[in-house]
Amino acid sequence: MSVKSLIINPGSTSTKLGVFEDETLLFEETLRHSTDEIAQFDSIVAQKDFRKNIILNFLKEKNFDIKSLNVVVGRGGMLKPIPSGTYPVSDELLHDLEIGYSGQHASNLGGILAREIGDEIGVPSYIVDPTVVDELCDLARFSGHPELPRISVFHALNQKAVAKRYAKEAGKPYESLNLIVVHMGGGVSVGAHTGGKVVDVFNALDGDGAFSPERSGALPSGALAKLCFSGKYTEKEVLKMITGNGGFNAYLHCNDMREINKMIEGGDKYAESVREAFIYQIAKNIGSMAAVLKGKVDQIILTGGIAYNAYVDDKIKEYCGFIAPFTVYAGEDELLALTQGALRVINGEEEAKDYSKQ
Repeated sequence: MSVKSLIINPGSTSTKLGVFEDETLLFEETLRHSTDEIAQFDSIVAQKDFRKNIILNFLKEKNFDIKSLNVVVGRGGMLKPIPSGTYPVSDELLHDLEIGYSGQHASNLGGILAREIGDEIGVPSYIVDPTVVDELCDLARFSGHPELPRISVFHALNQKAVAKRYAKEAGKPYESLNLIVVHMGGGVSVGAHTGGKVVDVFNALDGDGAFSPERSGALPSGALAKLCFSGKYTEKEVLKMITGNGGFNAYLHCNDMREINKMIEGGDKYAESVREAFIYQIAKNIGSMAAVLKGKVDQIILTGGIAYNAYVDDKIKEYCGFIAPFTVYAGEDELLALTQGALRVINGEEEAKDYSKQ
């Protein structure tokens, strides 16, 4: 019997939807929300009914009967740190999404919307590999000060999906491989995969690793402390510098690599320097993860939207080709990855994880 699933992946100004029958995509849509529409809400969770109505209206316009669904899956949000896996949206998990246990992010709405729609039609709801998946080895948690431990916040869903895709194509168990996965999108995360776990990763959200289109990455800590107490900026403004207005946005007032390439083609040497610095920092991150894996790296995988840029890919290979071969899986098929996570549980390939026991 086939399994029909509704997949919900909320972003800051959009909600991506997909309807699948088993792993076959029936249809998908990106429902976009204007800045003014989002600005009317004073919190992420307050957007729930607004987004839910848009989702249901879209499905109605498609003449899709939601009662034909077998499962609803949402992108996982800022929960407590948990191992990789597929989790039913329990009451405790739902509560932690609503309060933003580890922070406020649009992805928190994924599980909330999945649970509400699932309950209304009497089918289970799940999340899969949220951004707070934590499989760090003990040494990776040390930062240099006990009050500021390193934490695991990264593109877990896509990193795990492409790592398992590579393993399948290579005909080897994911758990047997040493991989470095580089996700390049609005944020950048570089992770070391070994034994089926991401044992070290650069925090992709607010203060680690390479800068990205919207995030500052690692900053000089002394200079940052002085900036915070300079009186020039509020806490909110500084945090926005780190996440949102950092990286390409700070240097070039643009977060789109395609537009930056046009600047460079038009002779903008500063834009070219920023792009080269971006590549340089990612290469350094890859080198760090190669050291974590003691130089035994089977493959380096480039993924995310920026991986469509052949120039960026080739330059990273130029820096790091001596470490291991490269595979490029451009883009991020998160809708399919969410579907596959639920199917593995429904088909008995793996057990659902209990959030309360983590």
